[in-house]
Amino acid sequence: MLTLEADAGCLIDEALPEEVKLLPDGLALVDAVLDDPAVLLAFRCRWDHAALAHGRPSIPMASFVRLMYVKDTTGWGYERLMAQVSDSLQLRRFCRIPVVEEVPDESTLRKLVRRLGHEVIDEATRAVIKKAIGERGFRPRALRADSTVAQADIRYPTDVGLCADAVRVLAKTAARVRAAVPDATRHVVNRSRSVQKRVRAIGRSLRRRTGEATAAVQTLTEEAAARVGLSVRESTKLLAQAKASTATAEGVSDKTRDKAIATLEGFIGLSSRVVEQIRMRFSGEKIEGRLVSLFDPDARPVRRGKLSTPNEFGYVVQLAEVTSSTKRGATALLLPPKLAAGSTHENTLLAESAAEIAVLGIRLREGAFDACFGRKATKKQLPGLERIFISGSATNTGSARTRRRLAKFRVGSEGRISHFKREYHGGRSRLRGTQGARIWESWGAFAYDIDTVARM
Repeated sequence: MLTLEADAGCLIDEALPEEVKLLPDGLALVDAVLDDPAVLLAFRCRWDHAALAHGRPSIPMASFVRLMYVKDTTGWGYERLMAQVSDSLQLRRFCRIPVVEEVPDESTLRKLVRRLGHEVIDEATRAVIKKAIGERGFRPRALRADSTVAQADIRYPTDVGLCADAVRVLAKTAARVRAAVPDATRHVVNRSRSVQKRVRAIGRSLRRRTGEATAAVQTLTEEAAARVGLSVRESTKLLAQAKASTATAEGVSDKTRDKAIATLEGFIGLSSRVVEQIRMRFSGEKIEGRLVSLFDPDARPVRRGKLSTPNEFGYVVQLAEVTSSTKRGATALLLPPKLAAGSTHENTLLAESAAEIAVLGIRLREGAFDACFGRKATKKQLPGLERIFISGSATNTGSARTRRRLAKFRVGSEGRISHFKREYHGGRSRLRGTQGARIWESWGAFAYDIDTVARM
């Protein structure tokens, strides 16, 4: 059952001194913005209609939104967030949690974030932008957009590292299947020691810095891939036994049994892909959609031409912001971010950002974009703009003064990205998968817009 607002404060809350009841100036301004019913309306629309008035009550959405705002602005994890809120009277009052009540369990927030998805947060962000336009006198005039990388929460991938992960997770997942299905008796050998031995040997080979090192690394990597292949074949036979059986171990639910079988089947497919990638690499074939992690299979390599980090792994996210002017320090609000896995062209994501502008009903006059944007495609996607400035383009229109003004305005998007990553932790998604990265970035943009509107 959906609960939007928290219950009224208890008598103990009322008995607290006035100095304790007062929120800090920053939180008081944010609290006033989050009090808008339009922000919570998005949660009601997202909730299953059949569950609106039935079932176990959810935590109040007013508390949930405030808890997630605190999380995104502080960078705390779920467990630390709950501990800090529980120990702070001011954070309790801000999050609408009475003193006599326990804070929600951290698993409640984690599950609710995934269940709601990014769509409800994007709708709440649109409500905040509309509030700024309708009540705070914000008049959007210009647009600037640029993309950055939201790194996946994975280690730097190597072929032999993926092999080590594959043999380990296949053996571990196979053990769970055997424990859940009595008739599945095929044993999957854990070849982690064998593969790790080759990982260490590769490290020693690379120290030689001679032509022999390349051949040695190839041999050792192919040996590791051969061991993954053996584990895949054993796991495939075990999977066939588990699917053919209808028995379930005592104390194991059908849901747990099915989940264990599905997990093993998924890891078999990913491990087979690792073996195939290694074969294609050494045969000189082009690898499309390279797998870089067994635990975040949606993540892809991203090359952005940076000297410091030529290779990044994760997702490309486009941050488009509407501003009241092109002057330095002008008020700006972020549109709901758009994201895709791997290297993605700027105009591919710009089409989705243009759709957000249409949904909000905003009319803009000027736009400034990075050199990676194509002029023809940008004009087609944003036909309402009177002037489009693309960095480094010889076809930019207007006087020299206008071009300098828009060039400076465009550079501001780099600072906005840096600020967003630093203060709202948008540089690395701690949620796995494309859907998880979208949720992570959407919450960051929502918190940023809340802070901006609160200062208006």
